[in-house]
Amino acid sequence: MVHIDILDSTLRDGSQGEGISYSVQDKIHIVQALDELGVKFIEAGNPGSNPKDMEFFQRAKALNLKTARLVAFGSTRRKDSSCAEDANLQSLLSAETEDVVIFGKSWDFQVTDILHASLEENLDMIHDTCEYLTRHGRNVIYDAEHFFTGIEKNKDYALKTLQAALDGGASVLTLCETKGGCMLDACRNAVAEVVSNFGSGAVIGIHTHNDSGLAVANTLVAVEAGATHVQGVLLGFGERTGNANLSTIISNLQIKMGYNCIPEDNLKNLTEVCKRIAEITNIPLDSGMPYVGQNAFAHKAGMHIDAVLKNPVAYEHISPELVGNSRIFLMSEVAGRSMIIEKVRKFDSSITKNSPVVADIVKQIKDLEHQGYQFEGADGSFELLVRKAIGKYQPFFKLHYYKTSGEIPLLEDDLYAYAQLKIDVDGNIQIAAGEGNGPVNALDNALRSALKAFYPSVENIRLTDYKVRVLDEKSATASRVRVLIESSDGSDSWTTIGVSCDVVQASWLALVDSIEYKLIKDIERRYQRLI
Repeated sequence: MVHIDILDSTLRDGSQGEGISYSVQDKIHIVQALDELGVKFIEAGNPGSNPKDMEFFQRAKALNLKTARLVAFGSTRRKDSSCAEDANLQSLLSAETEDVVIFGKSWDFQVTDILHASLEENLDMIHDTCEYLTRHGRNVIYDAEHFFTGIEKNKDYALKTLQAALDGGASVLTLCETKGGCMLDACRNAVAEVVSNFGSGAVIGIHTHNDSGLAVANTLVAVEAGATHVQGVLLGFGERTGNANLSTIISNLQIKMGYNCIPEDNLKNLTEVCKRIAEITNIPLDSGMPYVGQNAFAHKAGMHIDAVLKNPVAYEHISPELVGNSRIFLMSEVAGRSMIIEKVRKFDSSITKNSPVVADIVKQIKDLEHQGYQFEGADGSFELLVRKAIGKYQPFFKLHYYKTSGEIPLLEDDLYAYAQLKIDVDGNIQIAAGEGNGPVNALDNALRSALKAFYPSVENIRLTDYKVRVLDEKSATASRVRVLIESSDGSDSWTTIGVSCDVVQASWLALVDSIEYKLIKDIERRYQRLI
């Protein structure tokens, strides 16, 4: 079986999509998710382009990745400087990644009219950069920008740029379909020619964009023509109309075309990883996305459902379980039941599909999802819902009230808001107040202050991420919002959710779930130590 190396560029090419901005912590989480999936390379950004990427690469040195290799991205040296003097190349070296991606110009127009360099100068820039990085111990992946336009306009020169990279020591020559306008036959023929001319000396790669809606198709025909290195973005987003969608490409190559892209056992995690990355990116996962979308295996009432119940092969091209997705019957009481049962059995192995509690949980989830809840990215809240349904939950406190207020202008630096609350812990009344840089922060501080005398471990909880999504934009300021809070106690991490028309109330719901999840886990750990 031929192996295809997958390079995911969510954190570089994907981050160029409109409205997408990752924090350093977001980048860390995405790297960990992609590593769990089993991709070979993660292109994590340009360490010389901005302070955020510089910080990320420094923090990433401490990551203990299972399979993936982080890749730093940059351009060839400037035409008027040596490699040793080029700040971009020095930043690449300082990132200390084993692999680097270098892009250079393959289209003569780009060289003369955009770089304002001579064609020979560009060849020297490509060669010198690859040679310099190789000499410093880096594995160089060379991205031939605008290659498909270049080979159409000036074939001889486009091929010379690849030779320059190869002569400089590049181990991978990636053909970039930068403008996204290439048709299938042109892509196939160009890749085949490059494989014939350079395939014995380097791995040939493909990098496509989706401006003509053919990014996935062009990637597949490139692989058929001999490319064994595939670049893209897991969910396909990116600049303009996006990049090649790796979730679709990996599934097609591995399930239908006989190639190996990621460890076989990891394929069943594909949908979950896609959902996680969508949540981190703060975008909805396209319900119609092949393989991993919510509706990829959805069937509506009528003859389709009747046929699928008899034999799923009637209307499904693969089993959804292969990619970790699930079959759903729209407007049906059994939607998602099998998936829920598997999760419920973690807490009570005696539960079966016929247990009354399963129907109760399914109904609760449907009702909550109708309100805007989404439990795929909120493991902590889902576990609490299940525990409440099966009787393995105890409330840790009762809220009497909370109040929040804001101050403008500020009375002190970074103090925008105040909160006061009153809670009952086993009959003990506690009143507390807190300040913060917003009402949610102030409320969080007040709640911790009230609880720490009873549950000291709440002091160890840290909110590591906070996201708000408007669910019904047409309602303007009356819109319902979904709040996701990610928390950590230094050893474990969990995510909780709240939904309301009031962003503070939604945040409170998620915050309470976060604290109760932590306290339940503390009790279980103490019990395990006793037995």
